[in-house]
Amino acid sequence: MGLLDGLMGNASEVNIAEVQQEYAQILANNERIEKAYKLIRDMFIFTNKRLILVDKQGITGRKIEYHSIPYKSIHHFSIETAGNFDLDAELKIWVSGSAVPIQKQFNKNLNIYQIQSVLAEYILG
Repeated sequence: MGLLDGLMGNASEVNIAEVQQEYAQILANNERIEKAYKLIRDMFIFTNKRLILVDKQGITGRKIEYHSIPYKSIHHFSIETAGNFDLDAELKIWVSGSAVPIQKQFNKNLNIYQIQSVLAEYILG
């Protein structure tokens, strides 16, 4: 992922094996990472059981918030593909108890349909 993509708010896919090792301590037994995306220092991780949003805070990034969203809590989601003049694709996820969706942007090189497929698989059963 380029620095420009990060500054523009775009996320890019990262190596699953590295993420699995780095975040092993927060995973449940038999939980595996399916997809992972990075936005500068923050990450969002799709496992076979939940969506984990990782928010690294402060200058050093030592303070970290792990926001866990079970797939059963997701009401609906939408994707918006990148167009000719629009350089990014967007994912919106609505979670129970919140009227405002979680929004993430992806660079044009990322296949937004893959992300939709992962969500659909776990949300729809």
